[in-house]
Amino acid sequence: MSNPKEFILYSGGAPGTESEFGVNAEKYGLQEVSFSFDGRQIARQRGLRVLTEKELESKDVSLTYVSKLMNRTFTRAPIFRKVLQSICWQVNSGHEIFIVGNILEDGTVKGGTGWGAEFAKICNKPLYVFSQDKECWFTWQKERWAECNAPVIRHRHFTATGTRFLEDCGKKAIEKLFADSFK
Repeated sequence: MSNPKEFILYSGGAPGTESEFGVNAEKYGLQEVSFSFDGRQIARQRGLRVLTEKELESKDVSLTYVSKLMNRTFTRAPIFRKVLQSICWQVNSGHEIFIVGNILEDGTVKGGTGWGAEFAKICNKPLYVFSQDKECWFTWQKERWAECNAPVIRHRHFTATGTRFLEDCGKKAIEKLFADSFK
């Protein structure tokens, strides 16, 4: 088994999924980086990394492109743009991506969380989503989602993001992921 102290969780420190990943990272002795920005409400202060305006702008994305890619319309509010930019920082930093949410019929993940999944696909990074509505893990296989056994964290630098509305099954999936990875 790998030494947990050599692993770094990259996340956003938001309530729900990101906070739960942070709690488990701390429990198992992993390092943690929580990307945020001025004015954002977060639940995790451990490893807080406040991005500057210049750093956020370096990860700017076209909301028109993101909306078309994900088959939905997103708000053009400046705070939402910053959330998408900070998700880019999270995904860029990890070599493996874990998400808790719901996979929709069109293959995207529900909500703003879906941008993390789509960006991970674009970057061709190993991607796992625990779909709370189906209560199982899926992995992205080049062109489609495939149900998979519970994954383990294999890369020392990994990213976790997901829904603010974490259900018991999602919480248990996160706890099992850490237990299986760092027994």
